[in-house]
Amino acid sequence: MAILHSLQFGYGNPKTIVFLGSIGSTAQMWTPQLDAFAPTHHVIALDHRGHGESKVIDKPCTIQDMANDVLDTLDALGVRHFGVVGLSLGGAVAQYLAANSERVTRTVLMCTSANFADPEVWAKRIRIAKERGTKALADDIVARWFTPNYAEQHLATVAAFRRMLAQTDDTGYIRCCEALADFDFSDQLSNISAPVLAIAGANDQGTPPAELEAIADGVGGPSMLQVISPGSHILNVEAASDVNRLLRRHFVV
Repeated sequence: MAILHSLQFGYGNPKTIVFLGSIGSTAQMWTPQLDAFAPTHHVIALDHRGHGESKVIDKPCTIQDMANDVLDTLDALGVRHFGVVGLSLGGAVAQYLAANSERVTRTVLMCTSANFADPEVWAKRIRIAKERGTKALADDIVARWFTPNYAEQHLATVAAFRRMLAQTDDTGYIRCCEALADFDFSDQLSNISAPVLAIAGANDQGTPPAELEAIADGVGGPSMLQVISPGSHILNVEAASDVNRLLRRHFVV
């Protein structure tokens, strides 16, 4: 059991939205959404295990384990039913939650996949993190997180995400890489019955629009696909206004 570090705002609002971010990020990545939705919702952003201020657990874990972390944390916070927004790694966790927990009311899957890249990609990242630390990965990975035009115009934001990834605990990062390397949810998407909004960045190389289309087509309940252009992997920041508009449409019912 792991209780995750959380950022919470909008206490007392009747509906809860939980935000789960990318590998190598912290709950701070959701600032544009926390600011936008705190007036109307109880919003909670979580640090994955071994990320940010959450405890490092140095043993193998699965996406199921990480989903259980979320449920245990929400139990501790007194939250029963919730909507969930997951990006990248957070999207994998959100898929598992949506398919296996009746507590999930609505789901947003953003810049994610039901079956992430070739395990060799993760093996390479793990090797670099073990030999040189997560900081050695930061430049190459963050360069793919934003479109070049956005990065040129938002140097401070990109630098903050580079620091965020570089400061991620090496063991925490490695364990999450292992979980993603083993993740394949393609055959379980049909178990998701609550409404799903799939959001892709047109320029996202890591989880291109086709991955989100496959998710939208594969879930068992109602779904909608939206592609935002321009936009890369950390879409909730690069295209915050567009993302917030779509989230509001999905959650304000």
